[in-house]
Amino acid sequence: MAAQLLTIEVDRLDAGRVRLRLAGELDFDTAPELIAAAENVRRDGCQDLVIDLTGVALCDSSGLSALVVVHRSDIVRLTGVGPQLASLLDRTGLTELLGVERPAAGGMRAAG
Repeated sequence: MAAQLLTIEVDRLDAGRVRLRLAGELDFDTAPELIAAAENVRRDGCQDLVIDLTGVALCDSSGLSALVVVHRSDIVRLTGVGPQLASLLDRTGLTELLGVERPAAGGMRAAG
C-alpha cells in the first residue's frame, strides 16, 4: 500500500502572516516536509503562522511531533482540525499548547 503524499500550499496573507494548507498524510515520512516549510517561511519573515489541517487525512505521532517542533520556533495556530485529529490532540494535551482554533458556537462541525 503506497503512502499518501503530503502537499503543502503556502498562502502569504500579508506582511509577516502565512498560512500553510496541508493535504494528505502527516506521518513519519512527511513530517520533515512540514518542518522544512515552516523554517522556509520563517526565514522569509513570517511572524504569524497558521497551519490549516482541513485536508489532512491521517496524523500519527510523528505528525504530532512535527507540529510541536514548528510550534516551538514560531507563533502557530492550527485551523481545520477534524474530529479525529481534535480527539488525538485533546488526549495528548496538545490542544491548548498548539493553539487549536475551535469552531464557533458549540463544538465540532461536520467537514465538507
